[in-house]
Amino acid sequence: MDCRKVGKLIFDLRKEKGMTQRQLAGAMNISDKTISKWERGLGCPDITLLHELSDILEVNIEKILLGDLEPNNMDGGNMKKLKFYMCPNCGNVLTATGEAELSCCGRKMVALVPKPADDAHYLNVENIENDFYITFSHEMKKEHYLSFIAYVTYDKVLFVKLYPEQGGEVRIPRLHGGKLYFGCSEHGLWVNKV
Repeated sequence: MDCRKVGKLIFDLRKEKGMTQRQLAGAMNISDKTISKWERGLGCPDITLLHELSDILEVNIEKILLGDLEPNNMDGGNMKKLKFYMCPNCGNVLTATGEAELSCCGRKMVALVPKPADDAHYLNVENIENDFYITFSHEMKKEHYLSFIAYVTYDKVLFVKLYPEQGGEVRIPRLHGGKLYFGCSEHGLWVNKV
């Protein structure tokens, strides 16, 4: 851990929050001299203080330890590049239009890679009025179920969260030029032809 880089990051984040050294120190119940020492690179925060420092400065602990907040490239705005993340522990589903560092239940989440629908994982799609009427025969038990269905176009995402023991049908507004994604709690992300 490079204390100079860590100190510079703490300084930049504190300034970004509009806080003085005294205010940051007061929020953490430590002396402002300690904050000054960190910011000058003469020492690094004790491990027992990192969680609180992370919460106050609203930055990941790992980034504090690295002393670097490297920004992502600007997102081109195309929702078709949307990434899906699903927590294997609680089933929480998150999305991002660009690179992201996400965690849930204390674990890092990795973007799911979509696989083409197969015999075991597929959606039946019918056009009814102005909607897609989607049915599926996938089991919906607590230990194995479809977690979500999402229709993604270049500028929109229609997302339907599914739950165990729910029926095997969904109706969503029909849009043109999109892809239909669905997540299985056990087998990951799938893409279905519309």
